[in-house]
Amino acid sequence: MFIQTESTPNPATLKFLPGQTVLEMGTADFPSAEAAASSPLARRIYASGDVAGVFFGTDFITVTKADSAVWDHIKPAILGAIMEHYQSGAPVIEGEQAASGHAEHTGEDGDIVRQIKELLDTRVRPAVAQDGGDITFHGFERGVVYLHMQGACAGCPSSTLTLKMGIENLLRHYIPEVTEVRPVAA
Repeated sequence: MFIQTESTPNPATLKFLPGQTVLEMGTADFPSAEAAASSPLARRIYASGDVAGVFFGTDFITVTKADSAVWDHIKPAILGAIMEHYQSGAPVIEGEQAASGHAEHTGEDGDIVRQIKELLDTRVRPAVAQDGGDITFHGFERGVVYLHMQGACAGCPSSTLTLKMGIENLLRHYIPEVTEVRPVAA
């Protein structure tokens, strides 16, 4: 098994490409070791040490290192953990698989929210997946779209610029009711 790695716009996060499916659909975010309880793969990665976050896409794994860690020191252990997992035959996630990631929305803005989610799914999420992250819908209130940033996007120095200059402009162009985009914490 050959696992490729790619840098991301976030210097604290690396993208690992195992060359096989990680998740059949959707994404899964494990922002702490405790959150990784349902994932044998995420548990192995956290156990390798100095890991601050693990995120799965359909064909990639992004790992965020602890502030004090150096990639050259921890990358071999993470590669080993990923390789051991795939050789073990264990599932990536036990029980429920990942979902679409978007929060549910009930209310009078249903058509607007449907348009927002469609634009996110077709235009935004494929682009940020290339960088090892994901951006999901969290809410819509009085013209403000709230988005949750995951994987390499969480804590990325350029994420504010991406939100304001990229996503906000896109949504405002196609959906006049959108006035602003704001990030939310997990």
